[in-house]
Amino acid sequence: MAKRRIIFRKERAQELGFGGNLTGQRQINKDGSSNIVRKGVHHFSPLNVYHTLVTMTWIKFSFIILMAYLGINLLFASVYYFIIGVDQLGGMQTSTELHKFLEAFFFSAQTITTVGYGRISPSGMTASAVAALESLFGLLAFALATGLLYGRFSRPTAKIIFSNNALIAPFKEGKAFMFKIANARTNALIETEASMFVAYDETVNDKTMRRFQSMKLEIDKISFLALSWTIVHPIDEESALNGITEEDLKAMNAEFFILIKAVDDTYAQQVHARTSYQSQDVIWNAKFRNIIEQTAEGKMAIDIGRIHEYDMVT
Repeated sequence: MAKRRIIFRKERAQELGFGGNLTGQRQINKDGSSNIVRKGVHHFSPLNVYHTLVTMTWIKFSFIILMAYLGINLLFASVYYFIIGVDQLGGMQTSTELHKFLEAFFFSAQTITTVGYGRISPSGMTASAVAALESLFGLLAFALATGLLYGRFSRPTAKIIFSNNALIAPFKEGKAFMFKIANARTNALIETEASMFVAYDETVNDKTMRRFQSMKLEIDKISFLALSWTIVHPIDEESALNGITEEDLKAMNAEFFILIKAVDDTYAQQVHARTSYQSQDVIWNAKFRNIIEQTAEGKMAIDIGRIHEYDMVT
């Protein structure tokens, strides 16, 4: 263990922001999100609500919009039914209380969307005032929802696919740690840069701490990400992995952080992507399959669906 400790202490990277106490757990998930639980943060506070609604998943966003729409209409329907009274809504053709409430609900839906009245319309001053207020509220609410939709669609994001596994593969006269990335969209990613760090547990004076170290890449920047890019860390005398075995990586709870940044030519803005590989995600003595081919027309083609494929090396 002493030898491994000396190797991993070479050129230790600066603090990455995770601290030294998060041992025994994954720190960056496969999708690039941080595996940190934030307590005491109110996501729907005035300071965070926009960021929360723009960055949450589409399923959650659609559910919140639907629930907000139903909740607002139920609120105004209750006002029309319980406070104002349905007698101030002319045109009702029902006698049961449930149907009267439903008529008030659909009247509210017509009012808040400003689609115009059908059979039912306000006939009293109070009902007309509430309907006017609801129309104003609807205009503001739908303008806000439209802005959120635009913000979600226009937010520059990278759709970079990472290979499911990293490999320890033959490289030149030795071996290298490598993984593949590819752009899953048809847009152009230019000035693409990659950086990699390794996190591992180290025991000093009977206390286990999380350590971080940068890993030098053979090529850390390309001008144009048109095909796939196999990112390679040569395992040489200066590598943190020099002399490390598969059992060593597991014992140290090693995790490899991958950070990618590029300029999206569509928006002319910088985008980011990240992921991590744990020790169990690393396949030893394997090599990636070639996924680049030539079409019948003589054009270069890449089968992104095969980016995860590899062959074992005997």
